[in-house]
Amino acid sequence: MWKDKNVLITGISGFVGSYLAKYLLDRGANVFGIFRRRADGSFPKNLLDRGIKPNDVTVVEGDLMDIYSLAQAIDIAEPDVIFHLAAQSFVPRSFTYPVETFQINTIGTVNLLEAVRIKDYDPIIVFAGSSEEYGLVISSEQQYKRVTEKYGSIYPEPENIPELPINEKNPLRPMSPYAVSKVHGEYIFRNYYYSYGMKTIVSRGFNHEGAGRGPRFVTSVITSQVMKLKFSETDKIVIGNVNAFRDWSHVMDIVRGYCLLVEKGRIGDVYNQGSMRTNSVLSYILLSLEQSGWEVRKIETMRNNKVVNNPTEIDTSKMFGIRFEKTKIDRMLLENDIEFNLSDKGILVYTDKGKIPVIFDPERFRPSDVPILMSDTRKIQRIGFKIRYKLIDIIKDQLNYFLKLENRRCLI
Repeated sequence: MWKDKNVLITGISGFVGSYLAKYLLDRGANVFGIFRRRADGSFPKNLLDRGIKPNDVTVVEGDLMDIYSLAQAIDIAEPDVIFHLAAQSFVPRSFTYPVETFQINTIGTVNLLEAVRIKDYDPIIVFAGSSEEYGLVISSEQQYKRVTEKYGSIYPEPENIPELPINEKNPLRPMSPYAVSKVHGEYIFRNYYYSYGMKTIVSRGFNHEGAGRGPRFVTSVITSQVMKLKFSETDKIVIGNVNAFRDWSHVMDIVRGYCLLVEKGRIGDVYNQGSMRTNSVLSYILLSLEQSGWEVRKIETMRNNKVVNNPTEIDTSKMFGIRFEKTKIDRMLLENDIEFNLSDKGILVYTDKGKIPVIFDPERFRPSDVPILMSDTRKIQRIGFKIRYKLIDIIKDQLNYFLKLENRRCLI
């Protein structure tokens, strides 16, 4: 399928773009990538980390805000396939710089589609949407009561509770400027399919992680701090909301999914990509500690006397109609048996090597947050998709990446 195909990747120098480029090169594709000129003229680190040399790919200078540069890039690549990954993708930044986020993610997407349309090329174009588009997902009657008390109204109102796992027909309730921009970009993609017959496909990717994930993303914030603990470069972990649940996939599972959509996906359609499991930020911390050599025995809040013994005990029971691997603390959080908040100050993790403080930082809490994400990927499974990696595999890859001192130093 991919041998000698011309593939253009926007955002090739990013975390996912670099993995996708390597995957395609290994299958004989001619890979072209758009990214902005660097002041020092250096080749992107993410590509070097993937083992990609400057001569392996054709790098084209371009900017999503400049349709002229995009048209030039398309002329150079003559693409059979375009993966549109470039975006301002850091959710907290979107609250601080909403205009920038909409310019890149919305106007930039229009510019790319217009450039393809005007130049009269006919590639398959995959849009990297996001699970953040689903936003405020209702997981229980108790949660529904809490959010209605907080917000007053919810739109659309839930038809069924719980709204999990999330399939492609779930309502979209974006909770950040980033999420809204991705909804907008997705609808633009679908509009160009309906209006001009362009071969667009939308992927709503749930969180995907791995070695080299940006230092500001929560999984890297966690694993880099754990490795700093390992090397006695810090004596604590500082974090935001540990109650949040995410559907974490390995980046290579998502990359294979992107390529499968080109090979077998239906033009004009929307597909979830994820792992069909959900785990808490707190579990990610505790499991990262265990994978780094600590035996986690107990956790206790610094205030309010909340105690859980054996919090990482594995539970494979069904929840939301799906059997998936989670921890004891995950299940307790999901069943509303416990919750952690700023008044707790933090958590002490009791291990075989002493206590590790996990401090709650109010600056790391978002103005509005997505409480839980868990994908229903049966639609993409019907065209052949399979998950290969477990949560522990992702954690191991990230921890190994931060064994290097230069990578640990990138923590913000």
